[in-house]
Amino acid sequence: MIPNNPFLVSGYYSPEYFCDRERETATILDALHNGRNVTMIAPRRMGKTGLIRHAFYCLNEQESDIVTFYMDIYPTQSLGDFVRLFANTVLGKLDSVPQKALSRISKFIRSCRPVFTIDELIGVPKVTVDISPTDEESTLKEIFEYLGSSERRCYIAIDEFQQITEYAEKGIEALLRSYIQFLPNVNFIFSGSKQHVMNEMFTSSNRPFYQSTQLLNINTINREVYARFAINHFANNNTQLPQEIFNAIYDRFEGHTWYVQCILNRLYAYNRDVDNELVVNATEQIISEQSYSYADLLRAYPEGCIRLLRAIAREGCVKEIMSGDFIRKYNLRAASSVNSALKKLLHNELVYQTANGYTIYDRFMGEWLRRMLF
Repeated sequence: MIPNNPFLVSGYYSPEYFCDRERETATILDALHNGRNVTMIAPRRMGKTGLIRHAFYCLNEQESDIVTFYMDIYPTQSLGDFVRLFANTVLGKLDSVPQKALSRISKFIRSCRPVFTIDELIGVPKVTVDISPTDEESTLKEIFEYLGSSERRCYIAIDEFQQITEYAEKGIEALLRSYIQFLPNVNFIFSGSKQHVMNEMFTSSNRPFYQSTQLLNINTINREVYARFAINHFANNNTQLPQEIFNAIYDRFEGHTWYVQCILNRLYAYNRDVDNELVVNATEQIISEQSYSYADLLRAYPEGCIRLLRAIAREGCVKEIMSGDFIRKYNLRAASSVNSALKKLLHNELVYQTANGYTIYDRFMGEWLRRMLF
């Protein structure tokens, strides 16, 4: 399938619509091919999911008999949620013959009753499971045994892996590690956006996953490489994207992939040569579409959090957020109140801490906040 717009904001098509990440892709392929699990860390919307899909595409091109699985556990709230998603992701996918798939599932999954249906388009079993709370750990163990029983090599990506630290159940890291380390035919990509949590999980000597994976930090795409990619796609559409305008877009969003892609997607859709006015129109259109959701989101926060958000947005990036100068400049409350608000905003991912300081996570929301009057 060829997309109508080459600047994808979701999904994955083919390498033609995927920009760069050659070094990162090679690192992932080398690690998985040689039996090493990978931990991938980057802010949300930096392109982790696209990179995983791209790596899996390349793996399938190189090794036709492998099986790849992707699961995003960000919406899960408990071990039960995880197990159900895990079951729905992998069960029935290891065998091309439905009868063999059903036989294998029936052999290993005994703690619950799987419900089988057949995908009419491709003839592969679709499996859903109903798991009682008392059987969650047993079912998890059986799913891993099911994976281990396959003669095919499997690669599983678990996105937003830090979410397991939010579960009410204790010892989930140790539980998963106890099964993962004994699967010689299965390798994993653990992807996460909360850098401090992911680093703690995989680099702290008192955590179960300590030094069990190869670490890979995902940064911005090189500006010159990204510019060539974008300009060429516009040229193929008989339109022009001047280099200096692309550079301005890239710098405005600090190379954060999803936000750059969003702007390029809108500009491409206009189907004419790009100028500064067109960039303004595209940006205004996106912010206008999101303004009601931003306003609704802020209603759940106290005034102190909102004032801090607006102050960070005005500055763009704040290095010394507890400094007296910053607090006085924006008429914030005492440093203790600022610290309390900051913790809440960091936990809810409205604010993100970079090497340069604190910034608004959603760059379009940052643009919207800057327009609000103090």
